[in-house]
Amino acid sequence: MFLSFKNVTFTYEGAPEAVFENLTFTIGQGWTGVVGVNGSGKSTLLRLASGELSPDKGQIHQPCRGLYCQQRTDFAPDGLEYLLDDWRPEAQRLNQTLGLRLDWAYKWEILSHGERKRAQIAAMLHQGPGLWAVDEPTNHLDQEAAKQVWQSLKMFQGIGLLVSHDRELLDDLCRQCLFLTPQGIILRPGNYSEGAIQAAKEALAAQRQRTKAAREVETLQKEFYIRREQTIKAEKQRSKRGVARKDYDAKAKINAARIADSGSGQRMRQIEGRLEQAIDKKSEIKTQREFSLGISIGGSQAQKRILLSLEEQQIPLGEDQHLWIPALFIRSDDRIGVQGPNGAGKSTLIRLIVNTFIHFGDSDRAGHKIAYIPQEIDTAQSRRILEDFLKLSNDRLGRAMTLVRRLGSDPARLLKSIEPSPGELRKLLIAACIQDDPNILILDEPTNHMDLPSVECLENALEDCPTALLMVSHDRRFLGKLAKQIWTIRRGRKYAWELDK
Repeated sequence: MFLSFKNVTFTYEGAPEAVFENLTFTIGQGWTGVVGVNGSGKSTLLRLASGELSPDKGQIHQPCRGLYCQQRTDFAPDGLEYLLDDWRPEAQRLNQTLGLRLDWAYKWEILSHGERKRAQIAAMLHQGPGLWAVDEPTNHLDQEAAKQVWQSLKMFQGIGLLVSHDRELLDDLCRQCLFLTPQGIILRPGNYSEGAIQAAKEALAAQRQRTKAAREVETLQKEFYIRREQTIKAEKQRSKRGVARKDYDAKAKINAARIADSGSGQRMRQIEGRLEQAIDKKSEIKTQREFSLGISIGGSQAQKRILLSLEEQQIPLGEDQHLWIPALFIRSDDRIGVQGPNGAGKSTLIRLIVNTFIHFGDSDRAGHKIAYIPQEIDTAQSRRILEDFLKLSNDRLGRAMTLVRRLGSDPARLLKSIEPSPGELRKLLIAACIQDDPNILILDEPTNHMDLPSVECLENALEDCPTALLMVSHDRRFLGKLAKQIWTIRRGRKYAWELDK
């Protein structure tokens, strides 16, 4: 049983450029990782593989029914109600493994994104796809939920395509990986780490070959220019111009010199041919263009010591559940991490703080500049954000696109797209934050959807950032590197959830 692409070309309607041209590969059963920077076409490839999109040209052979599990969790997945109403042992075991509740299909809007992601994966597994294309399955998930999803994916026996920024997940599940590069798509055996090592070796070998070819071109060019100068000089010496009409001895000597050097033109043509071949050989050696990565986040500490204070209170979470918080203070030099399980109210707390910040700043004219990146942004908002960016002045747009490039994405392709990918969208918002010179950054799961090099760039930039930081993340390594204090939400005795600082 195989999935195969043969000379597949695909372009989104209204887009000026194709996402893929003449794409060809074949994969079999088991998990295949799909690796590439944000905006390289990973999600599009998964949608084509599952049959959600159809190619403009070429053929896709799908040996069985395919399903696409998308990154976004805006809407309840098809089949969720059927799963929750299914009392067969297999369905109940799936519900229990992923921690679903019977009423989730009817209260989708108030579920956390982590709860939505678990329900999305469970509903698709319940349908028993033979071909399953899964896009960022561990986004939004706490540690326990990520383990549950990991085990669920591990049990899948069909043809699987997996996009993830979780290196451990890719290494554990994948038997091969498709690497999407500017030079094309390359299928490498082994898991992500093995494929990345092979890619680095190939890049180094190609760079060495290109360097060698460049030296050969340079040597032949020098030889060609020397020969040409010698030929021009010899032609002048052999010219009869200025020789008296009846000076037969001089003309005879010139004729003799021309006969003696009659092969010089042929040698020039030989060198010119060798030079053309060397230039062609150099151009055929494809190397990946390297761009400098890394950004710095400006901003400054606010002059006022206390940026915000909240009284002890209960925050409603729906269905008679509350999050209790003690009195909270955010100071101008604080670097706070917020952690807790899915559905514990982390994003609700962050939205309360953002709204209070805005009111607090207006009421006392503190004028704090807040940069806030929410956990998820729906499709319509994504398009509006890109449209707003395109309306910026050339100077501001240029600076923003430079930052996008230094976070590893192609700004030219992004500006031509109809809708940015979730990872590209986060990079746009980060670029906007940097240009606004904030006093505090409030980031809700900032690494969701972002490719691995971008996550590292963001970590390094935030480490040196002078502003106050408030960050929600399930990534313990990320918080461990950046946070000086941790607010943890846990199950409470009196309330459903309580915050411990």
